[in-house]
Order: sequence, then structure tokens, then C-alpha cells
Amino acid sequence: MGTVTTRRPAPSGTRPAPPPPRPPWRVKLRRDWPLLVMNLPMLLVVLAFWWVPALGNVIAFQDYNPYTGGILGSPVIGFTNFALLFEDPQFLRAITNTLSITAFQLVFYFPLPIMLALLLNSLASAKLRAFVQGVVYLPFFFSWVLVVAIFQQMFGGAGLLAQILRENGREAVDWMTNSDTFILLITSQTIWKDAGWGAIIFLAALSTIDPNLYEAAAVDGARRWRRMWHITLPGLRPVIVLLLILRLGDALNVGFEQFMLQRSAVGSEASEVFDTFVYWSGIRTGDLGYGAAAGLFKGLVGLLLIVAANRVAHAFGERGVYSKS
Repeated sequence: MGTVTTRRPAPSGTRPAPPPPRPPWRVKLRRDWPLLVMNLPMLLVVLAFWWVPALGNVIAFQDYNPYTGGILGSPVIGFTNFALLFEDPQFLRAITNTLSITAFQLVFYFPLPIMLALLLNSLASAKLRAFVQGVVYLPFFFSWVLVVAIFQQMFGGAGLLAQILRENGREAVDWMTNSDTFILLITSQTIWKDAGWGAIIFLAALSTIDPNLYEAAAVDGARRWRRMWHITLPGLRPVIVLLLILRLGDALNVGFEQFMLQRSAVGSEASEVFDTFVYWSGIRTGDLGYGAAAGLFKGLVGLLLIVAANRVAHAFGERGVYSKS
């Protein structure tokens, strides 16, 4: 009979084996050059249209005049443009509106694509699923001009809802010009336009979950809600965390066209957001250095939010957007 060998546990206090050394860059280059060649066109596009134009952010620290001095000849004024930003009540109102809209949509819009994906995934008929997907995806391809026009015809002062209320002896309400409910209006527009498209990512994540897990849970007596709670949602958690981090990093970017189209109807008090502030205060007035300072502040805030949210994701055991190898 053969002898059974047992491995003795390592004595306490010993260090684990060091990781294998990383291959030198020449070995990596010979190994990965096809992938690098495939990514080269996109890297050139990013370099030409993102990184090189980003060098123009230097005008945020200048008294920039494109007609006399340009970038090289405009005088440097340091952080004067940033100081003027935080003294501008319109800028502070734009920040407040933007953060309020972002927080509201995180609560009332962000979960809806997840719920929609779960509902679509639960449909047994493939034809019915394809039909419903086509219907809910379609509004994503509409422009904001068309979306606002449709909502105007439905909820405006002369829209369908107002006419029905008048025919029944009720007072009509013009939801399109009510600044008090503007945040509800734009959130409902965003849900109608983008929720179906946002569900695509979650449907793709659902397709990666092993069906054997559901079968084993059903055999053990788990009902549909328990299977969703213990299998589906844990399978979606990495994608949910990733998209939540990206949404937090994009907190100051709630859109431009949607708010610009409705600014005259509800007024700037309710509709002034960060992007419209940059347009009116920087581009329309020609004070490009002031607008660049606002845009640079937006980018820095987004970067800080991504880093902070990514660290929180690491604390909960998720990979997040990036992680140290």
C-alpha cells in the first residue's frame, strides 16, 4: 500500500512566497503587439480630439483674448477666473441645480433600467421579449427636440392632458412651464428616452449568470424572489457598482440640449445647470477663459468623485473602475 503524505502547515510568522517577477517590456511588446496595433487608431483619435485639445485648458489661468494675444500672448492671471466663479451667484445656482437633479435621478432613474432588464429577462416568449425590447429602445434614437415636442403636445397648456381636463370641467395645468415641477418633468423625459437603452447593459450581465444556479435553487425550494435576491442581484452587482461610479463621476453633466430647449419656458432659476452656465457665461459673452475655468472645475470634481466612489467600491470588495494589480 502506498504511503499517504500530509503537508505540514507553514509555521506562523513565515512570509508567503513572493509573486513571480514581471516580464520585461520587450517581452510584453513581442507578446501583445497585435492588440496594440488594433488599438492604435482609437489611441490616435483620443490623442487628437481629447488630449491635445485638453492642453487648451491653460486659458483658464489667463486673461484670454483670441484676437490679440492668443494662448501664447495672453497675460497669466493665476486663479482669478476661479475666484470670480465662486463669487458668481449664477454659478452657485447652476451647481445647486445640477447636484439636485443628479441626486434625484440617482434615486428615481438609476434603478429603473435594472428593473426593466429583470422584467424583460423574465419574459418566456422570445417574440414578445423582442417586441417589447424594440418598443422600449426606440425613444433612445429620438433627438431631444422631438422628445420635448412630444411632451409639449401631451402635457403643455394646449396639450392632450389639458384638453381632457377642460372638457371635464377641470382647470388645465401647463406642466411644461411650471418651474416647481421641472425636476419631475426632465426626469420623466430621461426615463422615457433612455431607460430602455440603459437596460441593454444589465441584460448582457444577466446572460452571463449560470442557469444551473437557478435550477439548483429551484430544486432546493427557493421561490422566484429568493432566486432573484440571492442569484440575480449578486450577479448584477459588479455592473451596478461600475455604472454607479461612472454616474457619480459624471454628476456635473446632466445634459445641455434638454435644458437649453426648455430654458425659456421655465426660466433660468430652475433650468440653469452647469453646461448651460458655461455656454451663457463663457461662449455667448466671449469670456472664454472664464468658461474654461468652469469646465476645468467640472473635470476636477468629476475626477475626485470617481476616485472616491472607486475606493468605496474596493472597501465593499468590488473591482470598480480600476484596481491596483
